[in-house]
Order: sequence, then structure tokens, then C-alpha cells
Amino acid sequence: MRHLRLAVLLSGSGRTLANFFEQIDAGRLDAEVVVVGASRGDAYGLERARQRGVPTFVVESRAHRGTASFSSAIFAELGRAEYDLLLLAGFMCLITMPPKLEGRAMNIHPALIPAFCGKGYYGHYVHEAVLRYGAKISGCTVHFVDNVYDHGPIILQKAVPVLEDDTADTLADRVFAKECEAYPEAVKLFGEGRLRLEGRRVRVLAAPPA
Repeated sequence: MRHLRLAVLLSGSGRTLANFFEQIDAGRLDAEVVVVGASRGDAYGLERARQRGVPTFVVESRAHRGTASFSSAIFAELGRAEYDLLLLAGFMCLITMPPKLEGRAMNIHPALIPAFCGKGYYGHYVHEAVLRYGAKISGCTVHFVDNVYDHGPIILQKAVPVLEDDTADTLADRVFAKECEAYPEAVKLFGEGRLRLEGRRVRVLAAPPA
């Protein structure tokens, strides 16, 4: 696996970012986080980054009237850094991805796409919807990012059972534990050159291409 330089966008506590720091520190992921951006100035994920000496920036989503303006500001900031892969880690805003990032930007969603996904399905709203529907299985999905909420090609998914006595909190905890496995796994596959994007399908190669 080649050493990866990661850019991260977030909107909240930064738990997913913290997991990446743990994976890197443990030697399970050959990578470094080179910049962290947030859509809110009070996002605690920014403090997690600063504690590690990682450069940060804020582009307040509410300061922009539309997706085009917000996206332009985000990518202007990201353009100051050199990175191999962009990770959305609890980033709650829609952005327009530049063509050069096709296959180079990932997101994780706390459900099994195409179920319980799209606009309005984030955080506990996802798990509450799963329980209301009576689903027996939930989980998480790592996918490449396109210009539609939770729509890009799926890289991998991990499932968890929905238990009879589950609450949104207990289900969220179990799904997040799988997210902590799935997201670094997808990033590692990318670093090993084992992901091949073919239209909407992502093929996981058994070995890196020669």
C-alpha cells in the first residue's frame, strides 16, 4: 500500500476522524491526515485535528446561498493542500464534486444503501427510520461521492442485526462499530490500488494491478 495523504470534511464531533487517527497510530493504515475542513466553526472535529497539529479550515454552509457557491469555497480551501483522497466524515452538506475527484472522494453512510438514504437521512434520523420500518438488518455503506446525496458507487457494506429491544442509540452504537472497520478498510483498498470503478460498479481486485 502506498502512503496516502488524506483530506477530511466534517460537520460535527469528528468521531470518524478520531477513528482514522487511531488506525494510523496503530500502524493499520499507512496514511496521514493533511487537512481537515468543517461546515461549522463549532464542530469539535476541528479541535481533534488541531490537537494533532493538522491544518484546519471552516467554510460556514449558512454563509452561502447555494451549493455552487459553497462548493467553490470548499474546494478553494482544499486546493491549498496536496492530498490523494478526500473523505467525508459526518459532513452534512451537499457539494458539487469536480471531475478530477471522480473515484478519489469517499463517504460513509450509517445504513445499507439504497435503503434509508438521501436527503434528510443522517445521524439518528437514519436509525429511527430503520426501527420505524421494522427492518431486521441495518449496517453501513462506504461509497464514492458524486453530486447526489448517498448515491455514488458502493465500495463495501457491513451489516448488523436489528434487535427486538433496539433503540436508535443502541443501533447507532452497533452500526458505528462497523463504520470504524469499514471506512479504513475501503481507504486501505484504495491505497493498495485494488478498487476499479466501472460505471456504477466498484470491483475489488484480489491483488493490485501489475
